[in-house]
Amino acid sequence: MAQPVTQKISVNVEPNQTEWESMPIPNVSNLITEDDTPVDNLISEKQQRLLTVSLYSSLEGDVPFLAAANVGLFYAAHQPPLVPDILLSLGISSSQDLSQKQNRSYFVWNFGKPPEVVIEIVSNKVGNELGSKLTDYAHAGVAYYVVFDPLQCLGDKILSVYELRATQYRLLDDYWLDDIQLGLTLWQGKFEGCEYSWLRWCDRKGNILLTGDEKAEQEKQRAERLAEILRSQGIDPDRL
Repeated sequence: MAQPVTQKISVNVEPNQTEWESMPIPNVSNLITEDDTPVDNLISEKQQRLLTVSLYSSLEGDVPFLAAANVGLFYAAHQPPLVPDILLSLGISSSQDLSQKQNRSYFVWNFGKPPEVVIEIVSNKVGNELGSKLTDYAHAGVAYYVVFDPLQCLGDKILSVYELRATQYRLLDDYWLDDIQLGLTLWQGKFEGCEYSWLRWCDRKGNILLTGDEKAEQEKQRAERLAEILRSQGIDPDRL
């Protein structure tokens, strides 16, 4: 089981935006960017949140990024959006006015590139995660496509990571996303009081990226150990 540690991760991202910047900007006023469709179960909702909050708590460095759950990915003007459970896009900022419609979804022509990673969390057999979505995300230019199937609805494989090569995905032998220097791992533990086998981000050594609560708990335990050492030496830590 991967051990939680605080990890500083630097990601070198040099997106080539020439192709997307040359695209004409479509009129999005008539596009449906929200349809109020809820997530399908509580575990999926928690899993999505765990994957996003740990990135914002643990990724450090000079590279801005956007991590989001259930946000429309519009990659072509006349194509319906894809709606991944999780998307991660590096080297961009989401500091625009989010009340404006053109900023409320992931429009590739606005951000200048597709996201590097999308994750689909399988909860039934009708989502086509290993069928049409393989083609759709490849067409969208997403570098890594991840299928997490905790209930094994689609087969025996719980986690599959695909890397885009030219115009098609290739199934990787491991869960390391080399281009962004991040990995994925299965971690048995508690998140918000719920014991489960969670999908987590990790570094090359398998150390998971911590949430803010996990960082606070780790610091609390460190302080308690230090206080015990001081008391064993006859020093009252409360008087320091």
